[in-house]
Amino acid sequence: MSAARTDRNDAAREPAVTMPKRHMSMLRSFTPADALTIGNASCGTIAIFLCLDYVAADNRRFLWMAFVLLPMALVFDVLDGYVARLDRRRQSRLGADLDSLSDVISFGVAPVVLGFTLGLRGGWDMLCLTYFVVCGVSRLARFNVTSEALSDAATGKVKYFEGTPIPTSILIVMLLGAAVALGRIDERLWFGVVRVGPALLHPLTLVYVASGSAMISATLRVPKP
Repeated sequence: MSAARTDRNDAAREPAVTMPKRHMSMLRSFTPADALTIGNASCGTIAIFLCLDYVAADNRRFLWMAFVLLPMALVFDVLDGYVARLDRRRQSRLGADLDSLSDVISFGVAPVVLGFTLGLRGGWDMLCLTYFVVCGVSRLARFNVTSEALSDAATGKVKYFEGTPIPTSILIVMLLGAAVALGRIDERLWFGVVRVGPALLHPLTLVYVASGSAMISATLRVPKP
């Protein structure tokens, strides 16, 4: 009996020997649309690294690349939805969550890091920037939960967005790009800086507050193209 039990245990352990054959199987399961979504996340991540490099080494030469990469992330974000619709049979079950997580990086965290890099570093600024990210995460979570209910029965396509989509933060990136081009960064930021109680506030950071509030609006409906 002990020998039989040993045989069964060996047989039960046998799949573990073949596991290396499935190494990286998750990446191999990605569809072309998923690959574009990964491109979106990669652009946002590299943009964050470039901002950190600027803060650490004052290397403005590469900072401009962040302003190129974030619009590129938007291009990837648009293309992944288009490619996914071309072949519905190969749609990934991970696609929706992968898209949302990538959007958090490229259109939530990256624009906030960019603002902080360019001088929005007061205590109230950091609270405003955090509020923006929280709104972006909440907006994406709500979309994932409600997208099925908001989809057209015939086409399966979402008819409208509740609140502004998080990629609209690219408008903030463009505003900051104009500030860099005009030399209006750090102590020369538009609208200056004020002390409110124990901390500093750059009024420019209220742009993030307005954008975040629009994203979580329950009454603002934006038709989906």
